[in-house]
Amino acid sequence: MGCIYRRKNSKHYWIKYYRHGKQFAESTNSDKMEVAKRILKLREGEISEGKMPGVCFDRTTFEELMEDYLADYQINGKRTVPRAERCKKFLLKEFRGMRAPEITTTAIKRYIEKRLEHVSKATVNRELSAIKRAFNLGLRCTPPKVAHVPYIPMLKENNVRKGFIEHKHYRALYQALPEHLKPVLAFGYFSGWRKGEILGLKWHQVDLREGIVRLEPGETKNNEGRTFYMEPELLNTLNALHEKRRTDCPLVFHLNGNRLYDFRKSWDKACTSIEKPGLLFHDLRRSAIRNMVRAGVPERVAMTISGHKTRCVFDRYNIVSQEDLKEAARKRQIFSENQAAQLHFSYTSPSLGVNPETRGLGKLTLIRGLEANRPGSQKTKGLTESKSANP
Repeated sequence: MGCIYRRKNSKHYWIKYYRHGKQFAESTNSDKMEVAKRILKLREGEISEGKMPGVCFDRTTFEELMEDYLADYQINGKRTVPRAERCKKFLLKEFRGMRAPEITTTAIKRYIEKRLEHVSKATVNRELSAIKRAFNLGLRCTPPKVAHVPYIPMLKENNVRKGFIEHKHYRALYQALPEHLKPVLAFGYFSGWRKGEILGLKWHQVDLREGIVRLEPGETKNNEGRTFYMEPELLNTLNALHEKRRTDCPLVFHLNGNRLYDFRKSWDKACTSIEKPGLLFHDLRRSAIRNMVRAGVPERVAMTISGHKTRCVFDRYNIVSQEDLKEAARKRQIFSENQAAQLHFSYTSPSLGVNPETRGLGKLTLIRGLEANRPGSQKTKGLTESKSANP
């Protein structure tokens, strides 16, 4: 049972109730007895259903939810902790001091409008995902810290890259890049691996005798292992690197023993020199996937080599290029010309005895009619024999 009372020097009614022997007290923010009775009845109903009283959720702050969100990233050792910290920084500028129930869809929409004045939709979506994750973590707590997750509208993004690096551009780029980046380009073009996976590759993961490169589980983005069989050109490149490797550096690709991280300036300079500005290193990934599909590699095998876990993401990379569209148009033209030639041949060969009534019945009928009247065919031989037998 609960009770309603009024504190000293307070014009509002307060209610008091118990859950599992623990006392809860909260203000009704009203000086009307009917309102206080209704709130007390609501709290007692929540307790009888085994739920936490709403006042517990009212005490949860947005800062507390974001702390749990960041701790979840750190505990699980996620690589995107810096991005999570950046999201937390901007979100606290807007929602600091607010309670969890105050983070409504309306408040979130206002935040979206403000952020879109300064950043892209993709950046806003990452921050909205952080809010959603923080509330979901709060909901899963025991006892839960929030009663529900507010509806968070996500923005439609249109930032899908469609760049490719054709083989002739790959050759030109190979010549334009500095010596220490040429092997990196070759590995990316043939394997389709991510840049971080390539730059972090170590010699103990490479088997030059078998021509195999391995990534162990936990070393990839999707935490799954991967095995890649190298082509002769790439194998020769790694053999050359192995002959002049540094004993004090376990990395396959490095610059004077130091790991490579960002080579954007060298990359942009090389792309500009071959008159292909705007190319990204990640375009090698799309190109490798498309080349494997073109070569007849089963898509499931191509997904295993490239490290794609889901089909929907793989389809985003296996994009049809302009050259593919031109090739499709060329094949259609050849097909149409062949069809027109066959149709023209069927109309210009009346001497072969083709039945005019069968001319519109399709290609198979015409061929049968032609073969039936061709000299040396079975029907012609039969007619000749019957004529000789009956002069």
